[in-house]
Amino acid sequence: MFVKILKSKLHRATVTDAKLHYAGSIEIDSVLMESADILPYESVLIADLNNGSRLETYAVPAEANSGQVVILGAAARLIKPKDIIIVFGFGYYTPDEAGKRKPKILILDQNNKIKVREKISDPRVKRDTRDERGDTK
Repeated sequence: MFVKILKSKLHRATVTDAKLHYAGSIEIDSVLMESADILPYESVLIADLNNGSRLETYAVPAEANSGQVVILGAAARLIKPKDIIIVFGFGYYTPDEAGKRKPKILILDQNNKIKVREKISDPRVKRDTRDERGDTK
């Protein structure tokens, strides 16, 4: 038996562009993808903090260190430039592997640069990484 668990997360990415008439996917700065262990064409779940939309697509690499996070295709009807999103990557593991796996969490600044790298050690520990404006510290 395999269980699906969180493998990686890009938290608070800012959408830099949205292109409706394009084969659907999300284009992400290749440095961010590599840092989060998201492979080219890997399936990802996206949650939009501005409007609550959630969708599944696949990630394609954008130019390294460009800060680009571009919504491509039909998803551009749901997610707009300047929206704040979370990109989740999941993996399938045996229960034994899952118990040892620590997801990579990258908290991004408003320019999509890595602000904090974090590995969750105990899911029961609550962390609040927001400041008084709701931005991550």
